[in-house]
Amino acid sequence: MGAPGSGKSTLAAELAVRLGVPHVELDALFHQQDWQPTPEPEFRERVTAVVSGDGWVADGNYSSVRDPIWRRADTVIWFDLPRRQVMQQIVRRTVRRAARRVELWNGNRERWSNVFSLDPEESIIVWAWQQHARYRSRLQEASVDPRWSRLRFIRLTSHAQARQLLDQLDRRSSP
Repeated sequence: MGAPGSGKSTLAAELAVRLGVPHVELDALFHQQDWQPTPEPEFRERVTAVVSGDGWVADGNYSSVRDPIWRRADTVIWFDLPRRQVMQQIVRRTVRRAARRVELWNGNRERWSNVFSLDPEESIIVWAWQQHARYRSRLQEASVDPRWSRLRFIRLTSHAQARQLLDQLDRRSSP
């Protein structure tokens, strides 16, 4: 979990490879063709089905599916980078995706108009700026919520800490 642009999808994909489990990108389940959202009941059903397996790594911040994911999870990794770093990363990523016409999910691509929009519903850059503190607050609260006390929360505040986490996994799996 973490703010948009923090690197959570990249980290999740790498964790999944090293753990030998599927990577579940919630954005791919939510954003349908032409950026249409999956209706909430169907989204919850899809997510619940995907996380019913024995092992997986999911990434995303959808509060509507947090409960079914966290009920099956053992660890929550929170990528909590400083806002300025997140903003640098998300601007670079968004411009790169728009310029290269990278397909994201279900045929969707970043639009140049979204890069320059000030509407948070259209611009992931504006959304990330506005929501950064909110994500931090929600995850801080969740990490001390008795309802989730069985979960291990790992807060990463730098890419160096993320690399250390991955290195620890490598050392555990080495003969």
